[in-house]
Amino acid sequence: MAIFQYNTTSMIDNIQAPNELSSKLADQIPAMLSYWDKDEICRFANKAYLEWFGKTPEEMINKMSLAELLGPLYALNEPYIKAALGGKSQTFEREIVIPSGIVRHVLATYFPDKIEDEILGFHTYITDISALKLSEEKLQKTNQVYLNQNQMLLNFSNAISHNLKSYADGLSSIVEVLKEEDLKEEEKTKIMGFLFRLSDRFSETISHLNEIVAAQNLAVLTYEKVYLHNYVDKTAQALQMQMAVNDTVINNNIPVNMAIFANAAYIESILHNILSNAIKYCHPDRVPIIDISTVEENNTLVLSIKDNGIGIDLKKHHKDLFGMYKTFSNHKDAKGIGLFITKYQVEVMGGEIGIDSELNVGTIFTIKFPVTN
Repeated sequence: MAIFQYNTTSMIDNIQAPNELSSKLADQIPAMLSYWDKDEICRFANKAYLEWFGKTPEEMINKMSLAELLGPLYALNEPYIKAALGGKSQTFEREIVIPSGIVRHVLATYFPDKIEDEILGFHTYITDISALKLSEEKLQKTNQVYLNQNQMLLNFSNAISHNLKSYADGLSSIVEVLKEEDLKEEEKTKIMGFLFRLSDRFSETISHLNEIVAAQNLAVLTYEKVYLHNYVDKTAQALQMQMAVNDTVINNNIPVNMAIFANAAYIESILHNILSNAIKYCHPDRVPIIDISTVEENNTLVLSIKDNGIGIDLKKHHKDLFGMYKTFSNHKDAKGIGLFITKYQVEVMGGEIGIDSELNVGTIFTIKFPVTN
């Protein structure tokens, strides 16, 4: 900055009385320019600097200290001030609240004023980078949208594959039973009932998935009023064949009128994944029992799904619980996809999911959804 290149040994005197041309030039610069002596007293401030802090030349020049001007902000800037007075240039970003209450982002540079081995003070050059910060934030938000879209696309691919496999397994089980030659007519009728219900649930799942894939290129999820009790019942119907193998009991203790605003397809997928896992990983020595309940606390709906299955060794697998392709048993059908999908679906709706489990005792999934009006 040429206006600060004084060529006399009486630097302070020159700064106290800058020539008219230098002052005019400095006042035309939108950046904040100032000079502070080694005692941190203001010796010069251009028009922008004075306006930003709402001061007059009479209030600041040769009177005000930097600590008085900055107030609480001084403690944050002090390391840079001391370093500049120690002969080292400093550059840093800071938020400044101007007298109007507006928050501005600035880039500040402190230049030491050194003659030979003596530090006389330091210059400041401070520029408003609020517009740049705003553009940066917009870019970050845009990037996050694209990241979310890509993640949702991957999630939907996994969800479709995983859910279709579950329906395919159910259909395969029905076909195998129908192949039995000595199957009674009454049993055939019952099996066909399973098949019709499975077909209905399959069609509904495809409909939900198609609806969400079409929603603004996966950028925004559609929300609706979801009655959890009904969705648990529908999920149980879709899993009837799997339940029949071990006489699984599902106790749906959710009040019939309990509803949340959520994405229906995601709720269906979450319930299907957790309940099918509870059936799949049942304990061989007891009848599988799954208890499902809800409670409201602190504007949060807590959904609890408890089973008495084989459980998970949390000490061993805690970090991998919701990882993709992470499995915790030797079951032939374990793929490590369900919990990964479930965690993402819960979190994208603003919820949280936790797990408490003990080997040979059972598992409790706790899902928290924010309550909205």
